[in-house]
Amino acid sequence: MLVMNWMSQPAITLDIEDSAEDALRLIKKHEIHMLPVMQNGQIVGIVTDRDIKNAFTSEIPPQKISEGRHTFARIEIKKIMTPDPVTIADDCTFEEAVEKLLVHKICGLAVVNQQQEVVGVITKSDLFQLILILTGFGRKGIQMGIELEDKPGCLKEMTDIIRDYGGRISSILSTDERAGMGNRRLYVRVFDIDSPSLQHLKGVIRKKASLLYVVDHDGKTRETFATAFDHNVMQK
Repeated sequence: MLVMNWMSQPAITLDIEDSAEDALRLIKKHEIHMLPVMQNGQIVGIVTDRDIKNAFTSEIPPQKISEGRHTFARIEIKKIMTPDPVTIADDCTFEEAVEKLLVHKICGLAVVNQQQEVVGVITKSDLFQLILILTGFGRKGIQMGIELEDKPGCLKEMTDIIRDYGGRISSILSTDERAGMGNRRLYVRVFDIDSPSLQHLKGVIRKKASLLYVVDHDGKTRETFATAFDHNVMQK
């Protein structure tokens, strides 16, 4: 999953000589939260809606609030932007974008191509939306958390069991994070299992592995099992 496939494009940008009023107008018009700032075709900064809000409150004293619009128009973007912004290449992966946002504690990134041209923007909101798409959340279904021994073929064995009960697997995530030593956790979204089949399936899974939870979005039921917390408690 590459950034170029999920970024917002084209990038809405500002010129370094623009004002805070220009930035606010673009943010409201396009319903966005950040703008790359350009100078001679190169990105030199980032300005966010928070920067603009802070500039308004700091530059305009309460007694002159009626003059706010006139004063706001004189605030230069270059005085409130964050210079030398963190960017990401359009051929980087989704995971690399998330890592940059976390490491630098920022809410969005300007996306550049091989010629260092700004071609888009990717934000936390874009990445959250992608997570929902990948996990199939909008389509409901049944979610299961399963912990099993991390050995060759373990994933196929478990997915084959689910399919034997008529389950159509929409998404599956696998990790050894928060699992017991030598184990792996699977997070699966499944469709097309009726209630009686689901009850039998849970029994079969519990003979093979630890069932952590079952959330049936269609049937509006939730089950959480003690094993979902055992390892976390032991590790503390």
